[in-house]
Amino acid sequence: MSNPILVLIVIAPALMCTFVNSMQFELKQGHPKCISEDINSNAITMGNYFVVNPSHAHPVPHSRNITVTVRSPYGNDYHHGSNVNSGNFTFAAAESGEYTACFSVPSNHDPALTVTIDFVWRTGVVANDWSMVAKRGQIEAMEFELKKLYDSVKYIHNEMFYLREREKEMQDLNRATNSKMFTFTFLSILVCLSVAGLQLWHLKTFFEKKKLL
Repeated sequence: MSNPILVLIVIAPALMCTFVNSMQFELKQGHPKCISEDINSNAITMGNYFVVNPSHAHPVPHSRNITVTVRSPYGNDYHHGSNVNSGNFTFAAAESGEYTACFSVPSNHDPALTVTIDFVWRTGVVANDWSMVAKRGQIEAMEFELKKLYDSVKYIHNEMFYLREREKEMQDLNRATNSKMFTFTFLSILVCLSVAGLQLWHLKTFFEKKKLL
């Protein structure tokens, strides 16, 4: 199998388990908006959001703040931002299913307020902000497991070479044994024929002396 095909086979499952959801949408007061994504368990996911300020002034006024909640399929909160104009979240999914990010504008504005939200949601290999989720203990545990796998592969590799050497030795032994068996068989036949010839010669000489022949 060629290397490009092998690489494609290895990375294909990872690519199938990743997504990038980037969008910009309007959010009206009193009309929450929820966005759902299907995420596998143990997958890393991260997202960031902020309120777009049409005037491009900084910072965004507090009157334009929003509330954001990210929940698992079983209703567990993974992120909650109350009265904020920006934020981010990163976590490793403990459950498989649809995770939901809900946005809403606090209902304390008159007239009703409409804001524009910029939202990016990543999961899988594209969620590369590992510094926010990877702990030293997790990295050390992964390093330990990789060392165990390396030692196992090395042991299997050595065992394969040992078995090949043993097989070669057995083949050489079989060839030597067959050669010796052929030599000993030939010598045995030669000895038997010689003994039979001597016996015939002795009997002939004996009968001639007795004048029986």
